[in-house]
Amino acid sequence: MRVDGRLPAQMRPVNIDINYLATAEGSALIRVGNTRVLCAATVEDSVPAFLRNSGKGWITAEYSMLPRATATRTPRESTKGRISGRTHEIQRLIGRSLRAVADLSALGERSVYIDCDVLQADGGTRTASITGAFVALSLAVKRMMATGAIKRSPLRDYVAATSVGLYKGQAVLDLCYEEDSKADVDMNVVMTGSGRFVEVQATAEQQAFGDDEMASLVELARGGIAELVTLQKQLAPLP
Repeated sequence: MRVDGRLPAQMRPVNIDINYLATAEGSALIRVGNTRVLCAATVEDSVPAFLRNSGKGWITAEYSMLPRATATRTPRESTKGRISGRTHEIQRLIGRSLRAVADLSALGERSVYIDCDVLQADGGTRTASITGAFVALSLAVKRMMATGAIKRSPLRDYVAATSVGLYKGQAVLDLCYEEDSKADVDMNVVMTGSGRFVEVQATAEQQAFGDDEMASLVELARGGIAELVTLQKQLAPLP
């Protein structure tokens, strides 16, 4: 039995509130257990310098955590004058995941910025951010098409993410913080709605793992991501 009573292949309760912000082109508040992330999409009619005159757009992300998202206060990174390596890694991961299912030429020369702000953290903040960010992006695309800003949707597929790991010798899905902090192996998996991999991040924290364990973790992740994509389809179907 897991620390919160779940079965090994059982995710925490997942809920996504769409259009959470009245001011953003697309927004979603995703809750995965006690983890909560607010994702907001902003559309701007400009692109980075390397894409100017290319006819292509850009999708990127920023990630941050509120000081009391965790059990003890974490100072804002803005007060330190620079973001941490962890934050940099996570926001690049979110951006890569979204671009993996997008045709950037359909955006024209405009950018979509996805802000992912962690309101409360209990494990899986980066994976929840990816899942929620896609919903916010899909809603923003729908609005752009409705206003005539773009003629066709750049989204080719869904994308979602979850965590898996080896905890006390057992493969488990969707680790909460207590499991994640004590896991022998911690893995984050990003997949498309059609079941193709975008990214797999696996780390042996306590002991190395083999092919069979790797395969069991991937299959657990596949099942969890299928559940998340089903929810995405209900709330934000592809435009």
